[in-house]
Amino acid sequence: MMMDIFSSFDPGLSNINSTLFWIPMILIPFILNLTLWVLPTRMFWLSYSPINLIYLQLSRTSSAHLKGLSSLVSPLFIFVMFINFMGLIPYMFSASSHLLFTLSLALPLWLSLIMSGILFSPSSFAASLLPSGAPTWLNPFLVLIETISISVRPLTLAFRLAANMSAGHIAL
Repeated sequence: MMMDIFSSFDPGLSNINSTLFWIPMILIPFILNLTLWVLPTRMFWLSYSPINLIYLQLSRTSSAHLKGLSSLVSPLFIFVMFINFMGLIPYMFSASSHLLFTLSLALPLWLSLIMSGILFSPSSFAASLLPSGAPTWLNPFLVLIETISISVRPLTLAFRLAANMSAGHIAL
């Protein structure tokens, strides 16, 4: 196989590659949940402090009204960070630069936020589709455009993240 600039994005590059990728991904949840088996140690506080920092930052925003969001986003942030660090290893499969990875993260999170907006405050969600001060004759078109914009958002964000990650790995 000829080596080119895009060969690092080939998931079947080698057999050792998948082993090097999955062993840390299996060990990370055990390290982060260390208090289930032993008393808190320095390793626990070392692994707990980034999650606690992310949790505190999210609790200061308007996402504090969504009760479980910070508990979902904190480990997800750590997971994506470890995936990105694994991608920095030379000749390592970079999962975060693939569209399947970004879409599998973007679609469920986007859909859960849209569904929570519809279920918990349908009038506010419907009101967010129409900008204030818009002319009356333009309202149906603005609602349609805003609905299309919200529907396409996870696809555009997934493509943009995959393109940025691919460009970054190619530059490295």
